[in-house]
Amino acid sequence: MAKRETLHKLHKRRARRVRHHLRAAARGRPRLSVHRSNRHIYAQVIDDVQGATLASASTLDRDARTAGDSGGSIAAATRVGELIASRAKSAGVESVVFDRGGYLFHGRVKALAEAARAGGLSF
Repeated sequence: MAKRETLHKLHKRRARRVRHHLRAAARGRPRLSVHRSNRHIYAQVIDDVQGATLASASTLDRDARTAGDSGGSIAAATRVGELIASRAKSAGVESVVFDRGGYLFHGRVKALAEAARAGGLSF
């Protein structure tokens, strides 16, 4: 159990470090924050100045689900990326900073980011 707690602390430290660098580079742009678990992936566009969520999408949304597909797959992350891009654009957001949240830019996180870029978000 101690090893799991240590890994959790290291993950939180990485996430805090990433966010610190993002705030310096943001220049007032909203933040596209990603959280992933083994079964699902979540994305939010957050305005840190106002402290409000402008748009959100996850594999739990009916729009992102397809029959027989797992929420923890790259295909599901791609659908969530497309969905968050369309919802952010409808909220008036064109440019964001990408907050990978301590996760490596690889696999599902990368698929979500590339789909959001293809959907029209710039970062």
